[in-house]
Amino acid sequence: MSAVAVEETPTSTLNPLDIVEEIVVANEWPFDRSNEDELIVEIAARWCDYRLYFVWQGEVSAMQFSCQFDMKATKARRHELNELLSEVNAKMWLGHFDVCPDEHTPMFRHTTLLRGAPRASVEQMEDLVEIALMECERFYPAFQFVISGGKSASEAVTAAILDTVGEA
Repeated sequence: MSAVAVEETPTSTLNPLDIVEEIVVANEWPFDRSNEDELIVEIAARWCDYRLYFVWQGEVSAMQFSCQFDMKATKARRHELNELLSEVNAKMWLGHFDVCPDEHTPMFRHTTLLRGAPRASVEQMEDLVEIALMECERFYPAFQFVISGGKSASEAVTAAILDTVGEA
């Protein structure tokens, strides 16, 4: 692998959390912004309440985003949950699912790189939230089947996820 020469640019990327906060306020979602680089949002959806975390890292012009489920895996179900993560992540085209190491809760994660861009667009931030919620709602039943229903990962995927192919 060869090294890439990089020139520093004098302009820095503006904080995308300002845009996210505008979207949150427009949707009247409860939120907390304890500092300039962190935003926490609560959203009630079809299956459960989700907690969205946005963290801006200006040094690398990246925004880390996660959407945490309102469910917790017991120690006995963690191996099967990891199997489910593997199966579910193979179906993802943006972001991935992970488990919060402290709380043992499933979550959707994605990092957006914005280096070189003057600022994120409203559409980018709206799409990120919309896609995360869509994927969380899509896969929630599979996580529920494994964590609370005692099903195996393959049983949960078969029972909960119907990927459509073609057109009706």
